[in-house]
Amino acid sequence: MDADVVIDGLDWPGIAAQLDAEGYALLPQWLTPDQARSLGRHAAALERASLAHAGLGQGSLHYFPADLPAPLAAWRSDLYRRLAPIANRWSDRLGSAYRYPRELAPFLRSGRQAGQAHALTHLCQLREDDYVALHQRNEGAHVFPLQLVALLAEPGRDFTGGEFVMTEQRPRMQSRPMVLPLRLGDAALIATAHRPVRGASGADYRVSLKHAISRVLGGSRIGLELSFHDAP
Repeated sequence: MDADVVIDGLDWPGIAAQLDAEGYALLPQWLTPDQARSLGRHAAALERASLAHAGLGQGSLHYFPADLPAPLAAWRSDLYRRLAPIANRWSDRLGSAYRYPRELAPFLRSGRQAGQAHALTHLCQLREDDYVALHQRNEGAHVFPLQLVALLAEPGRDFTGGEFVMTEQRPRMQSRPMVLPLRLGDAALIATAHRPVRGASGADYRVSLKHAISRVLGGSRIGLELSFHDAP
């Protein structure tokens, strides 16, 4: 699969508009069914961590090494290049002077110099009664405000339940829940933890987002989370 062709062919103005409006942007059929299932089969060969041990729910995470295999490494570099202008615009709107580099390599290098060397990109495998609690992946001084999630199993056939859920907490308002209708091979770009929202006065304010996966009712669900920063 030629990652450059897929990524360059996306509707980036539309993606930026949806990220601004909702904090996520859907990428339908990001992977073909065969590509999605092939990627999911990597779980058995990866370092495993328990969601329960981390206090994040029930199920297992399977972490990729820091040097991602192809085509994940190419996706991450090419997506970062497209997302960095959005990240910098959000940084401006939130009153931060920080500027994300145009390329991924110097951003990762800055993180590693600050002690962020634990890779976050992983596969998440959930079986019956497993779930992922609401959380954010924003540890460390160098956090990229966007990440990619993808579904590598087919709802209704491979598993039931297991919806991808986001919540957005605005100041002095109830949390706003969002369910992303992902199918096999679909992906979404989502806010990692915070994003700007334009208030009634015309000024921007910061809102906090978390994401989760609801309880799997049957079968086995597997998904990908692709992060652009590492953890301490």
